[in-house]
Amino acid sequence: MEQTVLIKGGAVVTMDAAGRVLDGDVLVRGRRIEAVGRDLSAAPSDVTIDARGCAVLPGFVQTHVHLCQTLFRGAADDLALLDWLKRRVWPLEAAHDPASLRASARLGVAELIRGGTTCALTMETVNHTEEVFRVVEESGFRATVGKCMMDKGEEVPAGLREESEDSIRESLALLEKWHGRAEGRVRYCFAPRFAVSCTRELLERVAALARERGVMIHTHASENVSECELVESETGMRNVLYLDSLGLSGPHVLLAHCVHLDDDEMGLLASKGTHVAHCPSSNMKLGSGVAPVSELLARGASVSFGADGAPCNNRLDMFTEMRAAALLQKVSRGADALPAARVLRMATRGGARALGLENEVGSLEAGKLADITVLELGRLHTTPRPEVVSTVVYAAEARDVRDVLIDGRPVLRGGQLQTLDEREVVAEAERQYELLAARSGI
Repeated sequence: MEQTVLIKGGAVVTMDAAGRVLDGDVLVRGRRIEAVGRDLSAAPSDVTIDARGCAVLPGFVQTHVHLCQTLFRGAADDLALLDWLKRRVWPLEAAHDPASLRASARLGVAELIRGGTTCALTMETVNHTEEVFRVVEESGFRATVGKCMMDKGEEVPAGLREESEDSIRESLALLEKWHGRAEGRVRYCFAPRFAVSCTRELLERVAALARERGVMIHTHASENVSECELVESETGMRNVLYLDSLGLSGPHVLLAHCVHLDDDEMGLLASKGTHVAHCPSSNMKLGSGVAPVSELLARGASVSFGADGAPCNNRLDMFTEMRAAALLQKVSRGADALPAARVLRMATRGGARALGLENEVGSLEAGKLADITVLELGRLHTTPRPEVVSTVVYAAEARDVRDVLIDGRPVLRGGQLQTLDEREVVAEAERQYELLAARSGI
């Protein structure tokens, strides 16, 4: 029998087309929202969540994370991108075994849920990706997961360097097994790492297969000046133009970062409907630069947010990313650049659009899947709050998240994780990191 949940008496930030914010209730039946409105308390419910003094939001949708890297938090600090990869992240990824990858994914998913993120697009490492799928399915999280693909590149550890056909075969096997599992909550994407670590032939095959199978492509592009120079020296083309020439563009493609773009590349992203994941904290920490988000949005490009991985952030926290993104754009483009309402839309409905899920999640509307975050606002740092949306973007923090539903199922209640044992997750992560670090030699 379907469970009914009534979320009562909150400031409901619907993120619908009109951007309505209303004092009212959200009624959930089974996996979906049945009604949003004022005084729905007459409806019978199995569970009632008192949301007085709280904001009720669509769950955040992060469009670029690496669950495989959560275990590396603090192990790759103060390095630029290519050194960060070669000296720390690639050796650590190569040292993963199934147990360490599972611990890393559980740690990441637990943190994401605690911070109000209900859905993510995640790129994993080359090996053992099935462990991440298992964690996503068991925890009740919503994710589109891709096995990282790497068949070229200097200083790539042997444990990550693939043969092209092996990479394709393993990716297709994961797609066949996992895409659409858990009533569509778990999905697959192709995840070639970036142009520097993938042959032209691999990228062309991925482009063709993604269109044939109707799945997303998730890759990195134009994150760092040295990366851009390397791609241009190898191909004679700028990064985004090169990917487009191979078929890696369009509404089913998401490019993470896109910090260093020229006018032609920005125009191409907008005209082709290719999505961009903006990761401001990662870009700042790695010294990569500030993405031209305002310019991309002005051209009509699709931009959403991701925390990236724990070793280059070090948080997986959408509140940090929203605030950082807004403030960064204001520094160079004026105080009215990237206002709070636009930021919150990018973090919810914008992310859902990028993942092809806008008709299912990203706003609180009748008929949509019940991915919902309840955020306490009666704290010192959120008082007073004349504008709820501004309070959420500029003042709220991950620790203010009290309740989270995914697919109508409570996965965080009263600040307590429901599908993961937090103490066990932390203990196992600490144990597995010590073993992983010893295997990696770092």
